Amino acid sequence: MDYQQSLDYLYGLQRFGIKLGLSNIQTLLTRLGHPERTMRIVHVAGTNGKGSVSVATALMLQSAGLRTGLYTSPHLHSFTERIRIDGRAIPEPDMVALVDLVRAVVGTLPVTFFEFTTAMALLHFHRERVDFAVLEVGMGGRLDATNAVMPEVSVITPVCMDHAEHLGPDLAAVAGEKAGIIKPQVPVVIGPQQPEAKRVLLARAEQSNAPVCLWNRDYRIVEHPPCFDFHHADLFVENLRPGLEGGHQRQNLAVALAVATVLRDHGLPLPVKALRDGVENVRWPGRLEWWRGDTDVLLDGAHNQGGALALARYLEDLGLGKVRWVAGIKAPRNPDELLAPLLPHTLRLYATVPPVAPSVEPDKLVQIARRAGVPAAVHESSAEAVAAALADCEKGEVVLVAGSLFLVGEVRDFLMNMERTR
Repeated sequence: MDYQQSLDYLYGLQRFGIKLGLSNIQTLLTRLGHPERTMRIVHVAGTNGKGSVSVATALMLQSAGLRTGLYTSPHLHSFTERIRIDGRAIPEPDMVALVDLVRAVVGTLPVTFFEFTTAMALLHFHRERVDFAVLEVGMGGRLDATNAVMPEVSVITPVCMDHAEHLGPDLAAVAGEKAGIIKPQVPVVIGPQQPEAKRVLLARAEQSNAPVCLWNRDYRIVEHPPCFDFHHADLFVENLRPGLEGGHQRQNLAVALAVATVLRDHGLPLPVKALRDGVENVRWPGRLEWWRGDTDVLLDGAHNQGGALALARYLEDLGLGKVRWVAGIKAPRNPDELLAPLLPHTLRLYATVPPVAPSVEPDKLVQIARRAGVPAAVHESSAEAVAAALADCEKGEVVLVAGSLFLVGEVRDFLMNMERTR
């Protein structure tokens, strides 16, 4: 198969849908000779921030001279972004070879897209002899394909309501699924949490006899923008200038620093310079990313209520005034919950659909916006929506693109094409 045929095969596995459970991935990894057992692993779950924590943690390990794999999802532009070693995406020929290798052992096993790609990532990391792999959970935790590994450290970033149809109807249920990555006697770093979620996570850690490194108890930050200081009983790092925008990202970077602290306490030689490098040089496109031009565009992958609240706080902190918002939301998310925090900051809503099915009907977004007194209109494509928002902008106004990471990726393509054709 060539690269496109390999992609077609992988996306064809989506016919099996989302199927939570560990049986398939455990069988697959057994048939592949358990590649996951040849590396040390940091396993990252949570609702918001797990990608940022994962990429920062991986950069800290890499900066310390450790060959480091990173597995995240979804991607913005190319599937290869999901599987990286030392910051470099897997080359297309290697990706094709991996598809063939894993496919050869699948047989009649009805593996899902995510199960297959998780096996690919672990096999690639094994073949490339990484020292560490940082794995981001796809959904939930307890029954996620990545939970077939035994990590050095487990990590749980902020938990909020998302994927209720799979993870449960309330915050305690969702937190219970996230807590499923906590392993007996394996340290767990817990990020900022709502009280209900924190109770569930701490109870699971106690049941598992897992040492806990808890936000605002065992580690914290002191902010003096644009910098912050990291405080832990075993580590103090001052005047960190984060490479990611937003107060919530400073908290995410503190979680990554706490992971590094736990690893240092267990004998891993991670110099402070490597930790500083992970904080200050980290980049994570599509997350509070500014696209500067004649009109500034702010791209953010906020796709649930927690993400929308963090984005709203960022806009408030900047004191920008109201933005022109290009919005598209993947179904079955609740559009009311996502729109509510941001509509007070919106001058006009440009409703469209992200390049993924199913999606929330743009008409629904327009109705919600108009009920809140915000002018809104439907646009057939993200390109049309962005073009309209840019055309409407007056001097000093900003275009916001948010609601789906898939939408952000498509708009980034549009903006890059605009730059190339100037």
